[in-house]
Amino acid sequence: MLLGTLLLLWLPLLLQAQDYPRQNIDLDLLVQELFAEQDDENISYEDLYETLFQYYQRPINLNRTTPEELASLYLLSRSQIAAYFNYLQENGELLSIYELQAIPGFDMPTIYRLLPFVRVQDAGLQSDTRPLWQRMAGEDNNALILRYERTLQQRRGYTPADTGSSAASRYLGSPEKLYLRYRISHARDYSVGVTAEKDAGEALAWSPGTRRYGFDFYTAHLQLYNKGRFKTIALGDYQLQFGQGLLLSSGYSVGKGGETITTVSRPNLGIRPYSSVLEYAFMRGAAATYTFGNIDVTAFYSNKRVDANLQAQLDSLHAEQQFFTGIQTTGFHRTPNELANKGAVREQVYGSSAQYQSESKTFSAGITAMGMHYSSPIQKAGAPYQRFEFGGTANYNLGTNYSYTWQNVYLFGETALSRSGGLGSINGLIANLSDEVELSMLYRHYARDFHSFYGSAFGEGGRNINERGFYTGIKLKPLPKWEITAYYDRFMFPWLRYLVDAPSHGNEYLLRLYFKPNRQSSLYAQLRHESKGRNLSGNTNPMDYVAQAERRNYLLYFETSPTKTLNLKTRLQFGTYAQESPQQTGYFLSQDVNFTFDKIRLSTRYALFDTDSYDTRQYAYERDVLYAFSIPAFSGRGTRFYTLVQLRPLRNLDVWVKYGLTHYRDQQSIGTGPETIEGPRRSDVKVQVRYKF
Repeated sequence: MLLGTLLLLWLPLLLQAQDYPRQNIDLDLLVQELFAEQDDENISYEDLYETLFQYYQRPINLNRTTPEELASLYLLSRSQIAAYFNYLQENGELLSIYELQAIPGFDMPTIYRLLPFVRVQDAGLQSDTRPLWQRMAGEDNNALILRYERTLQQRRGYTPADTGSSAASRYLGSPEKLYLRYRISHARDYSVGVTAEKDAGEALAWSPGTRRYGFDFYTAHLQLYNKGRFKTIALGDYQLQFGQGLLLSSGYSVGKGGETITTVSRPNLGIRPYSSVLEYAFMRGAAATYTFGNIDVTAFYSNKRVDANLQAQLDSLHAEQQFFTGIQTTGFHRTPNELANKGAVREQVYGSSAQYQSESKTFSAGITAMGMHYSSPIQKAGAPYQRFEFGGTANYNLGTNYSYTWQNVYLFGETALSRSGGLGSINGLIANLSDEVELSMLYRHYARDFHSFYGSAFGEGGRNINERGFYTGIKLKPLPKWEITAYYDRFMFPWLRYLVDAPSHGNEYLLRLYFKPNRQSSLYAQLRHESKGRNLSGNTNPMDYVAQAERRNYLLYFETSPTKTLNLKTRLQFGTYAQESPQQTGYFLSQDVNFTFDKIRLSTRYALFDTDSYDTRQYAYERDVLYAFSIPAFSGRGTRFYTLVQLRPLRNLDVWVKYGLTHYRDQQSIGTGPETIEGPRRSDVKVQVRYKF
């Protein structure tokens, strides 16, 4: 009541300045705070980073948003989202951004993190009935990006073949990595973009016979929004995300980390543009979402080539038949063998999804049906762990998803079948037990013969197959400036896995203590433990022996900004690994010194690392150029230094230059095979320019 009275007294003043003065935001820090344990190589952090950056450029209009759009920020809990829409129902649209303070469950730290990505604006101020080309001509979110990368030391793959090696092991192209991207977009109106990339070692060549047209990889998209009853129309490359991502997941997701509540459930985003350079996790064709009242119906079709190593065998009629063992996802086409596998198989994906949402936005349900077909059959090598893997040319899936908000509890889930009869199911809840306590729980069951090629639901394994598990997360706010987060995950794998020649089990837990004394400083300490079965290394018995591998990671992080210009970050990581053998250890210590001036931003780091083996490798996030996300792994003994300069010589021109040097002690070479560098040093340079039209 008191807050509401004060709001009414302040309302005339607030209406004179409805737009909160937007502050510059450190997206790097935000992502690091949300997902402190960044060592999952299966997560596309670039997708998450780009989405947050797009929201920063074009903030969400709070009076025209949806629960799923707010959930995609991963900043609000489902209870907070429900409280927000209840507030709109009771009080009407927001008149000012400051009204967020009156919504139950919205504390000031949450509001401060949310403000850069949202705004309050009347729909009439946003409507624009001009033709598309005229709206595009005046759009300020319109930029061209060019990027150049190179490792300065020569790798073995670029040297002439000697008598002991084959010319097929040498790279066909130059050591430069090139990247071009153009995108123009306006929130809830349109998005148009094209991206091209050449990896290091690939050749810039025009050779239709080998499917090379200058750059090695291209992606392009055109996406239109809110055209009559069409909610979305997509042509070119796109991604889909429905339900909990069990059948269709766009890659916009995160794994287990320091944020234990908001990241457990997946936002139901539907069709999304694709502009990344991962060369397999997207669809190419057309898709559209049509609205029938409270029901959105999406139809999609994709037809593209994928990389595979085609092999030949004789069938029962002694005719030659081609097959492949699996899709290759590296995206590299540097050597003759890699180039021969480029686009060797055609993949077609088709289907539809119907999603219902109630008027109150508290209940949603959907059904998805899809099929896929390969031009040649998949045939596994026949290893015992591959017994229940997919084989053949066609797969079909049928699934249903739901979500329901009841008071302070959010329930969600998805269940699906594959052509094999295998079942996949994931169900969970998120609850606000009080203003100081949040709880999340999730159970998943993925049968050993459940096959979903575009799914990436919550789980311990890299794919949703052969896994059962139960996850519990908690977030406590005992004091205004303190936060405690923790999770415990128990999982098992009923069938064999790669490098695990028996059914196995494991568990993982994390505890994180976070303290933010003021807006300029933050400190957190974190412990993470994982126990997982794997074949015992160095086993001399005739039969492989599965033993529990114990991994512990400790993290201490401190950041402060004593002035508007200077920012300091200190990071200490320590890890241990043991599997029925003496314990191995590894540590990483870094100091960042960052300066921000009017038109120049300078970021530097000096780090020390020392690990006994690759099993105790240390992952450490680094600042990078725009739209790039760097989390390198460090193993061995050495030092790491990098400096990143961002400057704006012209009003519409931004330039980034990054130089990094890693020096290994007691090593005469770095890397293996054609990636080998003779000597103990590796230095990299990266230059990027962005011109805003």
